[in-house]
Amino acid sequence: MSNSQSLKERSQIPATRRWVVKVGSALLTADGKGIDRRAIAGWVKQIAVLKALGVEVVLVSSGAIAEGMSRLGWSKRPSSIHELQAAAAVGQMGLVQTWESCFSEHGLHTAQVLLTHDDLSDRKRYLNSRSALLSLLDLGVVPVVNENDTVVTDEIRFGDNDTLGALVTNLVEAEVLVILTDQKGMFDCDPRSNPDAKLISQARAFDATLAGMATSVAGGLGRGGMTTKVNAAQLAARSGAATVIVGGREEQVLERVFAAEDIGTLLVADKALFAARKQWLAGHLQMRGELVLDAGAAKALRQGNVSLLPVGVRKITGTFSRGEMVLCVDPEGEKVACGLVNYSATESEKIMGVASAGIEAALGYVDEVELIHRDNMVVY
Repeated sequence: MSNSQSLKERSQIPATRRWVVKVGSALLTADGKGIDRRAIAGWVKQIAVLKALGVEVVLVSSGAIAEGMSRLGWSKRPSSIHELQAAAAVGQMGLVQTWESCFSEHGLHTAQVLLTHDDLSDRKRYLNSRSALLSLLDLGVVPVVNENDTVVTDEIRFGDNDTLGALVTNLVEAEVLVILTDQKGMFDCDPRSNPDAKLISQARAFDATLAGMATSVAGGLGRGGMTTKVNAAQLAARSGAATVIVGGREEQVLERVFAAEDIGTLLVADKALFAARKQWLAGHLQMRGELVLDAGAAKALRQGNVSLLPVGVRKITGTFSRGEMVLCVDPEGEKVACGLVNYSATESEKIMGVASAGIEAALGYVDEVELIHRDNMVVY
């Protein structure tokens, strides 16, 4: 076993401090036979090793619907959204109990986090979800994330937990997304129909040739195939994360990935983590308001990697909520930066020009001491 620099030797990514590990339904339920507690215990033991080595882990767990199908005696995945919701409600009980009991054997606490697409597309709920997950990680808890299938509708469903894993990777700014699957990795063609298929060891996530190699055919339990995993890798790469697609039944699979062993398929981002995140902030969100800064604040933002504090703001225009994108301009109206604001327009008006220590007196509470954190800001 090596230290947290190990994966860097293979993938040229930063030292890994935070992983998202996604486990598929077929693995979790032994291809539909019911929850495979022995397999889950094996992954949990490895996650405990990673945590002891300083790696924070968020677990994205499929399997609620598959476990519910098993408990209800259904051999075929239903197509009705209401039957899927019912199966998820039944199966979620056993799934969470199994994860919790296995982690408790290693003295680790877990937390169930259920998300829908709306939670991550609405900026306020996005930040609330992010804050909750980061707080759990700070407490040493292993969050177990799943799509909230019991209330999901066709309009808000993620479509597959590979996508959910990638979105959670972006959400918590993890460096690595590990997708545990029932295949050894990604092949240059479908190994189920072509015995000459070759495993792809490493590629760029946005390599155009990957689309032609991936198949969209999924197993009977899941909703995605290798295509969804490539799409997830590209989504994770948007914030600079690397993705490892690897067989979940491989012996000590997570520890071997950590040790930079040539196992599975590694899809790397084209950009460094920080640069990619800034690019995403700059190019994908509309401005909801404008903050006019004083000369000192504008100079500080332009010259250094600093956050914007309320004391440096002189005027606010527009109507925006917490987590929405706002434009920052200097006293002459020239663009300085844009970023995700930590307070609504109404709250921002109450604290503009106020030192950070005075936020609580002005509002009655404090969410963040910064109006815009430097990690959520792009300077022009």
